[in-house]
Amino acid sequence: MIRLATLSLAAVVIGGAAFADTPVERGSYLVNTIMTCGNCHTPKGPNGDIADKAFSGGLSWDEPPFKVTASNITPDQATGIGTWSDADIKKLLRTGLQPNGVPIASVMPTGFYDIITDSDLDAIVAYLRTLKPITNKVPDPIYKIAAPPQIFPGGEQPYTQAMLDDKLKRGFYLATIGHCMECHTPMVKGHHDWAADLGRGGFEFPGPWGVSVSRNITSSKTKGIGNWTDAEVKRAITQGIDKDGNKLMPPMGYVYYSHMTDADLDAVIAWVRTLPPKE
Repeated sequence: MIRLATLSLAAVVIGGAAFADTPVERGSYLVNTIMTCGNCHTPKGPNGDIADKAFSGGLSWDEPPFKVTASNITPDQATGIGTWSDADIKKLLRTGLQPNGVPIASVMPTGFYDIITDSDLDAIVAYLRTLKPITNKVPDPIYKIAAPPQIFPGGEQPYTQAMLDDKLKRGFYLATIGHCMECHTPMVKGHHDWAADLGRGGFEFPGPWGVSVSRNITSSKTKGIGNWTDAEVKRAITQGIDKDGNKLMPPMGYVYYSHMTDADLDAVIAWVRTLPPKE
């Protein structure tokens, strides 16, 4: 099981609201729940996350376009992002470009981050600045062919705070910054066909757990979750247990999602319900 790394529950659920009192608390909530940043950027051991090395670099991918390891995003000056300016961090999240102008590997879901509100972007940066600096040099990336990120349809521009007052828009916002469709939409020849395959599942994830396959989360009643109750969907998201009581495998970040507020979970589920059925 992938365990949640260092996380202050007080910061996450302050007042029972998704919008915490300070930027750091809001940033902690986003990074450690719906965005599941530690799911990739924290080293893994036999029992999951290695907590004392949280965010110092994690999973590796060797794919046709690249061979990369999730980077050290702690404020370490030598091996992390300690020398990056706030503008550097925001530039990477918005554009996928590193401070030196080199694009980051497309496995980093920057194509889902254009939608992030300006205040949430500030909050994410503020929280990352509070992480414990950890010296951990990950292997340099190898880029084999150009693979620019795909911008998720509907998320091309930053949302405003007012837009998040609408439940469906809020659900779309959270599901987008959580890059849910990156995993739950199959990739063919390095690209997602959002129009034809959105939410259809079928993406394979090899790992220490074997090979897990993302499920169909469209409204199809035979292949998707159209006949699941909201409670069953919520249980799958937060506990990793499907409608039939089967345990879900990583890398589904249910340990992270278990710390989301009920209001945010309800909003995500409401939006997922709008996905057209795919068989």
